[in-house]
Amino acid sequence: MIEMANEFGSVVLTKIRTHNGERLRIRSPELGRSIDLCPLELESLTWQTPEVFSGFLQTPFGVMED
Repeated sequence: MIEMANEFGSVVLTKIRTHNGERLRIRSPELGRSIDLCPLELESLTWQTPEVFSGFLQTPFGVMED
């Protein structure tokens, strides 16, 4: 288990085994959310530009309706 945090957020990373192989579980203790990513999904993060991640942070929970 690896824990990472700064003034903006914190995550816990855990390598898990599933019936489909290994996954990296990324969990946000503060938000109570998690996601399990396979090696290909993790690799696809390296294909992205910094602008893609900036876009994620502009609307982290999706577009809010009025």
